[in-house]
Amino acid sequence: MKIAVASRDGVSVTDRVGKCKSWIVFQADISPNSPSQAPRLKMLELISLPKPLVFHHYKNDVPHPLADCDALIGGSAGECFISQAALLGVEAFTTDQSDPVQAVKDYLKHHALPIAPHVIGELGMNSSDLLSSGH
Repeated sequence: MKIAVASRDGVSVTDRVGKCKSWIVFQADISPNSPSQAPRLKMLELISLPKPLVFHHYKNDVPHPLADCDALIGGSAGECFISQAALLGVEAFTTDQSDPVQAVKDYLKHHALPIAPHVIGELGMNSSDLLSSGH
């Protein structure tokens, strides 16, 4: 399983993942014989995306180097990032961890948080819902 964590400095988890160009890619090997055993984590690479591949600018017109990941993790994310990850078929999660390794471990233990819609006033909705004809 491949998991990428947004990290501008290669040491800590970054907020605003849609604008982040640096990602740490981990390989998590889970033993099929001992699923309760802690997965083995290995850092595969540090990817620095050129501007056209940063999610805030990505147009889905060329293959994305993070498309083969199972999950993308960061401190916070907006709707642009959420929709771009969905187009790639990759799950997106947020974490309150600053340590990328701990963020991956939390994801593997199902403690990472799926990205929720933004709260507007007292309503829970995506900002795109405001533009639909039903509101």
